[in-house]
Amino acid sequence: MRKMLAAVSRVLSGASQKPRHGFAMLPSLVSISRLKQSSHLGLPKCWDYSHSLKTRQASRVLVASRNFANDATFEIKKCDLHRLEEGPPVTTVLTREDGLKYYRMMQTVRRMELKADQLYKQKIIRGFCHLCDGQEACCVGLEAGINPTDHLITAYRAHGFTFTRGLSVREILAELTGRKGGCAKGKGGSMHMYAKNFYGGNGIVGAQVPLGAGIALACKYNGKDEVCLTLYGDGAANQGQIFEAYNMAALWKLPCIFICENNRYGMGTSVERAAASTDYYKRGDFIPGLRVDGMDILCVREATRFAAAYCRSGKGPILMELQTYRYHGHSMSDPGVSYRTREEIQEVRSKSDPIMLLKDRMVNSNLASVEELKEIDVEVRKEIEDAAQFATADPEPPLEELGYHIYSSDPPFEVRGANQWIKFKSVS
Repeated sequence: MRKMLAAVSRVLSGASQKPRHGFAMLPSLVSISRLKQSSHLGLPKCWDYSHSLKTRQASRVLVASRNFANDATFEIKKCDLHRLEEGPPVTTVLTREDGLKYYRMMQTVRRMELKADQLYKQKIIRGFCHLCDGQEACCVGLEAGINPTDHLITAYRAHGFTFTRGLSVREILAELTGRKGGCAKGKGGSMHMYAKNFYGGNGIVGAQVPLGAGIALACKYNGKDEVCLTLYGDGAANQGQIFEAYNMAALWKLPCIFICENNRYGMGTSVERAAASTDYYKRGDFIPGLRVDGMDILCVREATRFAAAYCRSGKGPILMELQTYRYHGHSMSDPGVSYRTREEIQEVRSKSDPIMLLKDRMVNSNLASVEELKEIDVEVRKEIEDAAQFATADPEPPLEELGYHIYSSDPPFEVRGANQWIKFKSVS
């Protein structure tokens, strides 16, 4: 303990020195938000930065001097099963390394979506925009349960999946603002983002499900030990093309995990008003299914591992229903409170928030400290702000590039514009 206090004392060695303007240095660790107020007190501009830097350094010293557990075992909610004799385990081990990684990823998705909300309200982002804050355990938990070589296709609420599949926040926000540095060169926008083994972002409700079955067919045809996660929402779950995809996947025993993200509302219609049966995990009938707590990242991870192992064994497709919740409305044009109450949203936030659940588990099991997680929050906020600055300063793609990238590896050719006299060159 003495060594730890001595280390902190050395980091804050300037605390006893009297700064200019006659102000005494603050004797304790203070928050960055309070330090920002120093400019109103007449302090030099460098003061709040240097002291906040020392504060963060001191926090890191405290974290480094603590003996954290390497891992911890947690009980998780049992999944409801359909046509399965046994399901995912009801206990799981979380390592400190994985816990910190999951926390950072979920916090990044949350902050990225809130920044997108802000940019949309400033009219910097235009058009369709569907946010996934509240559903972070789904995108991060699914990625934690598969391999980078596996495949994923989803609907238009795709920002979180785009990030977990490997793209940077900078590329995602720049795509939202329609800039050259975006992941689709500024031409796709919110609903059409792509990465390696990630096939979007699809704007037509339910249309991605047959495509996902096709990707799974390619995995089987090429003899690869890979699976395809095919996601859709509860609003799309009643469409005929989904049941056609179920049938083909079952006939051909395709390695496809059909995943229904049930956030309780299809646009502004509750699942009870839209579906005669809300047991979406049973909708495959002849396909086994499981219903998962989609607000718990560990539940999602273990269920995904179970489902992926089932598909890789050659048994064919499986269906997962993730019970989750979105905090925003269906899209940015939906305030989200005309068909549900503010009290309902607040209750979910206070009892089932996925980031809060993981944070509480880690702190209570000595996998991390509150100070360490706050440090991650600060780093994430800075990353988001830097990405937002890039996304607003980067130039838009020039008009002559409108026809580019139609094909991935074809020689250049001409594309007709809005009328036959307008021609655009297409370059792969």
